[in-house]
Amino acid sequence: MAVHDSPAEHPLLEAKTLQTTPIYELVQETFRFGAAGETLTRAFLKHLSAVAVLAVDEQDRVLLIRQYRHPLRQNMWEIPAGLLDAEGEPMLDAAARELHEEADISADTWHTLADFHTSPGASNEAIRIYLASGITETPEADQHAREGEEAEIEKTWLPLPEAVQAVLAGQIHNPSAVTGILALHAVRTGAGKLREPRAPWADHPRGITP
Repeated sequence: MAVHDSPAEHPLLEAKTLQTTPIYELVQETFRFGAAGETLTRAFLKHLSAVAVLAVDEQDRVLLIRQYRHPLRQNMWEIPAGLLDAEGEPMLDAAARELHEEADISADTWHTLADFHTSPGASNEAIRIYLASGITETPEADQHAREGEEAEIEKTWLPLPEAVQAVLAGQIHNPSAVTGILALHAVRTGAGKLREPRAPWADHPRGITP
């Protein structure tokens, strides 16, 4: 049996928006499910979705950034990431933009590393993680002026084995960082393969061009 996520449609009986914010809508939908036609009601977040970038240098070190996350009251080690909030912007272009804005670097070579849904029981948020290599530092005069929590971003380059151990030791919890680091380790050990940078994502919830 092939293992592959696939679309599934169930008759929608009612849908309403409970709350709207710039990043998501809280919606409630009632639908029929299963052979018995059971009626179910679920509330979830319709999210803008995002991209993330695992940047790796010539020494096979990965870039991590430390950023404050208020809901958790924590400074978290993450990888550069951002919302797909620019109308018509392809995912790869958004990833390059976020790498420049959050880390002051650019990359010559891009691959698709992993795709995932952050919390499929509560949100339709989808994230594509890119692998970026061939790193160039942005000249100081061209660096992005960061604001809010991003103004205090700190950067570090960590050897991949140390990053993997930090994940397994429970020292890194950000889902994009965890997924990206372990995915790159799988590639490096021959357990998986990279995809082209504009690899299709046919069932992306927002239908955004890669």
